[in-house]
Amino acid sequence: MYKKFTLIMAAMAITASSAFASNDETMSDIFITPQNNEAISTPVATNRYGLDFTKAAESTINSVVSIKSFATRKQQQYFGNDFIDPFDFFFGPGFGGQQRKQQQQQQQQKSEPQPIGSGSGVIISEDGYIVTNNHVIDGAEKLEVTLNDNRKFNARVIGTDPNTDIALLKISATKLSPIVFGNSDNVKVGEWVLAVGNPFGLNSSVTAGIVSAKARGVSKGNNVGIESFIQHDAAVNPGNSGGALVNVDGELIGINTMIYSQTGNYAGHSFAIPSTVVNKIVTDIKQYGSVQRAVLGIQFVELDADKAKDENITATTEGVYVNKVNDRSSAKDAGIKEGDVIVGLNGVTIKNGAQMLEEMSKLRPGDKATIKYIRDNKTKTTTVTFKNDQGTTNITKSSDFTSLGCAFLSLTADEKEELGISNGVKVTGLKDGKFKAAGITNGFVITEINNSRVNNQDEVEDIYNAIMRDKDNDKVMFITGIKTNGKKTYIAVDLADPEE
Repeated sequence: MYKKFTLIMAAMAITASSAFASNDETMSDIFITPQNNEAISTPVATNRYGLDFTKAAESTINSVVSIKSFATRKQQQYFGNDFIDPFDFFFGPGFGGQQRKQQQQQQQQKSEPQPIGSGSGVIISEDGYIVTNNHVIDGAEKLEVTLNDNRKFNARVIGTDPNTDIALLKISATKLSPIVFGNSDNVKVGEWVLAVGNPFGLNSSVTAGIVSAKARGVSKGNNVGIESFIQHDAAVNPGNSGGALVNVDGELIGINTMIYSQTGNYAGHSFAIPSTVVNKIVTDIKQYGSVQRAVLGIQFVELDADKAKDENITATTEGVYVNKVNDRSSAKDAGIKEGDVIVGLNGVTIKNGAQMLEEMSKLRPGDKATIKYIRDNKTKTTTVTFKNDQGTTNITKSSDFTSLGCAFLSLTADEKEELGISNGVKVTGLKDGKFKAAGITNGFVITEINNSRVNNQDEVEDIYNAIMRDKDNDKVMFITGIKTNGKKTYIAVDLADPEE
């Protein structure tokens, strides 16, 4: 009987209760890489039973760390939207409730963050840079890193990329043992690999398996944008996420991130983000403060025999079939048309969408690449210059909530009554920034942003972050508000970085 498997983002599960970059010079400052992409000459020992993985394990085990995340648990009880003391609820106001509330508030202020999950990470530089999965550290107020020699450090987040589930951390340490980055493009199906991590909190665990498939596209929901994984059968369990997948030479070829499972534990199928993608993502974060994504500007489906027959394509049954070419896109500028079948990118054969997206993830705006495609059953090539999601070739700079240039105060009940509104926040402390540039002044009251009501600064920031994470081209806040003269108005705030 067929049984459905569930995809597990498998690192935060242990809770308290249970591309090489195009800039080789920059990369050399961050990572240790083999010279000229040659494999390290460490011999792989053999014995009467086959391969001996001791050399690979010894060379990587000190490069993998344990990561624990902490957050403050909220103690309040809620009835509806407002906090109500249980004694006040049952016996009426004044039954000792206020004193109890004060005690609870004091206890909350004194409470320390509690463990909420754990995972793994990989040291990539001697001075303390560590790569892990974004879902390992997401929501944490404090991060504790434990090295293989049991030393512990607090870590700070340098940057994250939820789309690829990658996060870059930093600890205050020196003379660490960084892992050597391998080239995941050279990995072959059937070759031996090791997974190094901390499953179930068991530090420094090593498991072995083989590469089962490359460029594996899987359905992951809306939180992860990378569509091309290394599939392998080395045992990966909760706590392994963010850990290393290495080859028999001890080179990093992937970061383990998820498994297929009915139970949440290992069931034979594990997935790792290719090291070339990881390499490019963390370099972008370190160098630019945000990930630089090249956008081709097409909509496509994977070509198969049925689609090829329907479209009278006889030259190939593999590749990506272009359904639509966006206006003012890189593809349109390069002459790509609807009905073309892309079969190659930068010398790499493209057989499916996963391979296409993996190759795209290694590129930045402004990069040039050769595209090989089929049109009218004839093979053609063209050169494309990639743009960013704003339609330019500029490198985009990191932008955060502070770029708005102001703070937000919740309105009092009297202020709401005076203005005849039930919700809103007041702009205060205005300085140079995106709000001032849009014509907003101190005292301006915002009631809605992009059709969502706001009541406090946290809600404004949540909406801002959602807009900036969105893959749509337009990064705009459409604000409904009230001027200081009482007049209702609408203002559009452009959040995109200006072209340089």
